[in-house]
Amino acid sequence: MATANAGQQKMGPVIFSSTLGTAIEWYDFFLYGTMATLVFPKVFFPKSDVFVGTLLALFTFLVGFIARPFGGALFGHLGDRIGRKSTLIATLMLMGIATFIIGILPGYATWGVAAALILTLLRLCQGLGVGGEWGGSVLLALEYGHKSNRGFWASWPQMGVPIGLILSTVIVSIVTAATGSNFLVWGWRIPFLLSAILIAVGLYVRLRILETPLFAAVKNQKREASAPIIDAFRHSTPEILLSAGARFVEQAPFYLFTVFVITYGVEKISMSRALVLNSITIGAVVELFTIPLFGYLSDRVGRRIWYLIGAVLMAIFAFPYFLLMNTGSVVLFSLAVILSLCVFHAWVYGPQAALIAERFGTRSRYSGASLGYQLAAPFAGGLAPIIAVLLLNGKTSLTALGLNGVTIGFGTGSWQAVSIYMIILAVISFLSVLGLKELTHADISSTEAYTVTGADEPAVLAATD
Repeated sequence: MATANAGQQKMGPVIFSSTLGTAIEWYDFFLYGTMATLVFPKVFFPKSDVFVGTLLALFTFLVGFIARPFGGALFGHLGDRIGRKSTLIATLMLMGIATFIIGILPGYATWGVAAALILTLLRLCQGLGVGGEWGGSVLLALEYGHKSNRGFWASWPQMGVPIGLILSTVIVSIVTAATGSNFLVWGWRIPFLLSAILIAVGLYVRLRILETPLFAAVKNQKREASAPIIDAFRHSTPEILLSAGARFVEQAPFYLFTVFVITYGVEKISMSRALVLNSITIGAVVELFTIPLFGYLSDRVGRRIWYLIGAVLMAIFAFPYFLLMNTGSVVLFSLAVILSLCVFHAWVYGPQAALIAERFGTRSRYSGASLGYQLAAPFAGGLAPIIAVLLLNGKTSLTALGLNGVTIGFGTGSWQAVSIYMIILAVISFLSVLGLKELTHADISSTEAYTVTGADEPAVLAATD
């Protein structure tokens, strides 16, 4: 592994590059999510009623999540074969081009059904880009940083999520105010077109960073895996699946806290759209500080126990979250939204990158970490706001959504059903993390996959061939 001094000397530009890249990617991704609830039902699905139109738009949102595991596999393979840097440039370009084209895509009135189909295809490209982005950005920070601060450094790319959320929310708010009644006509396109500027800045920065010292050593020794994905599954299938399970408590609630809450706050509680968006923005701003804080604390306490506590806290918060919003009080509504992001989401999201990435050897770390992270996306990400809308409107049941054997006393068509959905997600993650070993202080410089040699000595690892 690189020495502490060597890692520290280069951490500035590395962290800036990884965080900026994820911020740009998530700006594009969240922008689509916002437009899926506010604009796309009217522009691309105008023949449907409001409820069906919203669901159709959210299903195109889901397509991006379905694509993310495939993006993780594709770019994970490239990242473990040709390097982290080159792969991250490719993911940024794919995401940027797709987002820009959405900004110039004619609506249903001009191209009919073809417009909706092309929109779905572009969303697919966005999902592929994001699927490959996370693993590379996290590995830039993780493979440069010293093991004593791995959780802290790996948490910085995670801040790309709130930064992207802030950028998309603020820009949409400004454009909405500036264009007024023209927002649905042409104003909504401006935020998508602005992504071209962000992509140019991101490329400028990424072209100037060096390959990580750990992967550079693999290249110099000509030890690259010929099939990194197969290598990752051969050595670390349980770790990949448990990592995916660990994400349920973070990913699904996040989209409830940022996408579903817009519909819920405006349509069910009659809060102004501006208030909901402003509350989300404030929560994301505070989360910029709590994500690295919780990443740092995981280095001190241990990532496994920290994450388990976070899963319990999320389950406890499930009912108070809605109770606070349902009071109709502007202050309490805003408090619920802000706390949901800066405390309950950040608690698990801060240490999550290191928790997942440190389970894999250098030769297949991009593939293994990306798959572990992205496999949860279709189930715990894109489906979350759709499931919540269905539960809230009483259109289905928990059993029909695949949660067989679950019976709730409140029935569907209620916010209580959504709260119970959140609790189930927390339980899934709690059980998954219980199955993971504590690797907070492990040496990850081996090129191979790892197996823990002693349950009482979690930092002692052995390479497997």
